[in-house]
Order: sequence, then C-alpha cells, then structure tokens
Amino acid sequence: MVAHFDVLVVGAGLSGIGAACRLQQQAPDRTYAILEARDTIGGTWDLFRYPGVRSDSDMFTLGYPFRPWRKEQAIASGAEILEYIRETAAEHEVSRHIRFGHRVVRASWSSASARWTVEASHDGEVVTHTCSFLYLCSGYYSYENGHVVDFPGRDSFRGEIVHPQFWPEGSDFTGKRVVVIGSGATAVTLVPELASTAESVTMLQRSPSYILSRPWTDSLARRLRRFLPSRVAYHAVRAKNVLVTTLLYQFSRRQPDRAAAFLRDAAAKQLPASIPVDPHFSPRYRPWDQRLCLTPGADFFRALRSGRADIVTDRIDRFTPDGITLESGAHLPADVVVTATGLRVIAFGGIELTVDGEVIEPSEQLVYKGMMLGGVPNLAWCIGYVNASWTLRSDLVSRYVCRLLNHLSRNGFDTCVPRPPAIPSTRRRPIMNLTSGYLTRAASVLPRQGDRRPWLMRQNYLLDAADLRLSRMDDGVLRFERVGAQRVTS
Repeated sequence: MVAHFDVLVVGAGLSGIGAACRLQQQAPDRTYAILEARDTIGGTWDLFRYPGVRSDSDMFTLGYPFRPWRKEQAIASGAEILEYIRETAAEHEVSRHIRFGHRVVRASWSSASARWTVEASHDGEVVTHTCSFLYLCSGYYSYENGHVVDFPGRDSFRGEIVHPQFWPEGSDFTGKRVVVIGSGATAVTLVPELASTAESVTMLQRSPSYILSRPWTDSLARRLRRFLPSRVAYHAVRAKNVLVTTLLYQFSRRQPDRAAAFLRDAAAKQLPASIPVDPHFSPRYRPWDQRLCLTPGADFFRALRSGRADIVTDRIDRFTPDGITLESGAHLPADVVVTATGLRVIAFGGIELTVDGEVIEPSEQLVYKGMMLGGVPNLAWCIGYVNASWTLRSDLVSRYVCRLLNHLSRNGFDTCVPRPPAIPSTRRRPIMNLTSGYLTRAASVLPRQGDRRPWLMRQNYLLDAADLRLSRMDDGVLRFERVGAQRVTS
C-alpha cells in the first residue's frame, strides 16, 4: 500500500528537523513524514567527524528561534550541534515521523491528481510514497563523495591520504608530519587540532583566505543571562548577532579596500615574526567574494605562534613517495596528507524530478524567492545563506512553506506554482554568487537566480524576514489552482 502525506520532507538534518517542528507549530492539520537516506538524525553534523569539526556561525543564529541555545559557548563543536538537533527532535517528538534508510531517487508530479509520487530506495527495494507538497531539505552537496583533485603522482605517495568528509575512525597522527591541502574553513579548523599532537602541521594553500578571529563565548549573552529570562536573553543576543553580521557584510561589500585592510591588519597582529602577512594572508579577491573563515579564540593563529604549525602559499607540482613537491621547487615532507579540497555539489540530493513526464533539469530552473522552482508545482527547496548562519534563512523558508500550506487550505486550492518570467526579462546568475571553488563548480549544477525580485535571492536576513513573513501570497507571480479547474488566481 502506498502511504500518502500532505507533506514529505526530504532530509533529517538541521533544516529537516526545523521544518518538521515548524509544520507541527504552524500547520498542525497537515500530515507529514521525513524521508532520511541515512540511519540517524543530524545530516552534516553526524556525517563530519574530522578533529575539531564545528560551526563557523554562532549558535544564537545557527540554533532554532523556537529553542534557545543555553550553553556557554557561542561557537559549538559538531558533537554539541548534533546533540542540540537530536534533543530538539526528541522534545518535539519528530523522530516518530522519520523513515530512516529511505534514499529518495525520483519524484514525479502529476497535474491530474495534484500529487507527487516519490520513490525511495530502502533495503535494496523501491518504496513509493505520495504527497501533496514536497519539501527538499537535503542541502546541496553529496554525502557519498567529496571533491577530489587528481594530483600528479598521488599514487606514488607512501603515506596516508585522508579527505575530511571521510575521516578514519580512531586515527592517530601523533608524532607524524601532516600537510593539510586547502585554505577554507575545514583547513583552518583542522590545523590547530592536528598541531596539538602531530610533530608538525603545514597548511598548503594555493591562494589565501580572509580569516577572522572571534571569542568562543558571547560576553553579552553571559551578562544578559544574569538578570533576564533565558528566552529573552537569547533573542536579544540573536538580534545583536544578526545585526553585527549584516553590518560586517555590508561594510565589506561597500568598502572592500577598507575591509580587506582591516582583516589583513588583524591577522598581522596575531602572526609570529616568521610568517609574513603577505602573501599568506593577502587574498586576491575582495572580502565576501568568498566566505570568511572563522578561528574561535584565535586558535589557528595560536597554532602558528606555537611553532607546531606553518603555512605555505604555493602550487603543487606533484606528490612524491615521501611528500609533495611544489612549483617553486620546494619539497614538503609528509607522513599524512589531508585533502581539504572541498565538497562535491549536487542539486536536490541527486533526486530526479519530473513534472507530467518532463524531466526537470536543475541548472535550467529559475528560483522564486530562493526556494521554489519556476513552473514546478507544490515544491520548495530549503537553502540557507552563504554570508550568515544557514538556519536564519532555512527557518524563514520553513515558516513561509507553512504560510503557503495554510493559504492553500483556507482558499480550497490544490496547487501553487511560480510562473517563470520570459527569459529575456531577467538576467540569470548563480544561486550562490560567491567565487569559492566548490560554489564556482556548482554554477552548472544548481538552479539559477534572476536579477530582480522575486527571482533574486537576497543575502539579507532583515529584508527576507519582512518579505517572507509579511508579503502577500497572491503576488501576481505565484499561481493557485484547483484540480480540474481553470486557473483561479495569479
């Protein structure tokens, strides 16, 4: 028997659990289930197990607005975030709605029945569900494969090569010489952790990144908790952090030279005399052309000052049996090489989408309000910000989906679909408009955004909060229909 639900959520990570809680709170008359490919809750925060894994967003904004973060540290470890997600699921009794081990492979929309037929692989068999609304909360990268660079001579290396996405359980690099290839958030996290036990750690970067220090704890949160109720203090700190993040981003985009100088000078003050700020901390791009890297408590810089970690800016010529030869001619000896070379981006968790038999090619789609696909009915895609906490936007999207479901119910509609604009009327651009390697590679994989509302995905929580919570549903772009009826409103 095929099970039918009003809403099917794909993914039981941070976004999927948040979506389930919002459905229970704001659309409680809707039945729902979560299809999760893995056998546990947590998504990213259960998958990644490399040393020191943590968020680069504070937990006052990465946490759910409806469940205040009460721990002392504002920057949380991966294990703490995973515990928080699981506790939230248990508190809201979400787990009973999750069908684990169900990897969604295909979803087909039928206009005649106004339903999605969703096929999932489970224990080697295909299991079918149907739903009236499909909500994709599976992120944008592959859990099965990271981005792997085929460096020349890689097979000749006699040591161990590790990708952070698949960190070997029980690994111990004590006393070993480690080279970490990369300059992004993962590399900046790994270096101080590995330096605490390894003989030496070298971060080998092709080009530098902007690295920003901030405290592990939030001093305002500590003060406010002394005399305010915890929920009030949480929301006050959350508002402060949203404002600070927004101002920093706007300053970086409007005054890039001043922002770059500020970040370089801040790094220079924390470096040992043996490591110059140029070229190792002087990126060729403007701040926020790529995401800033965070070092809580300046742990990355402390590792450099300790002498147990170093940084090299160069290009790889080839791997050798005992290390890496660089284009400059230098050789880095290594027992272990960690390839922090990024994620492999995929759209919608690799799910094949069809509408009335027509295959939907993700890269050809234009995204309405950063969450719905033009011409695709009753489907939303949850994606967060690239310049702020993921949850800030994912929660707004979930609340909007609940508003949309309630609008359909109140007015007797069965379907909603954004009408895509004529191609010449809007210029298409990448959905996540940063120059980071993994996002540049994603430009040909992910849906696109336009150059004007509602097809423009703004990276601004304050504007989005007003738009997604208060704007009219019948905005002239979103079309509503009843099954078997002519168009009702547009």
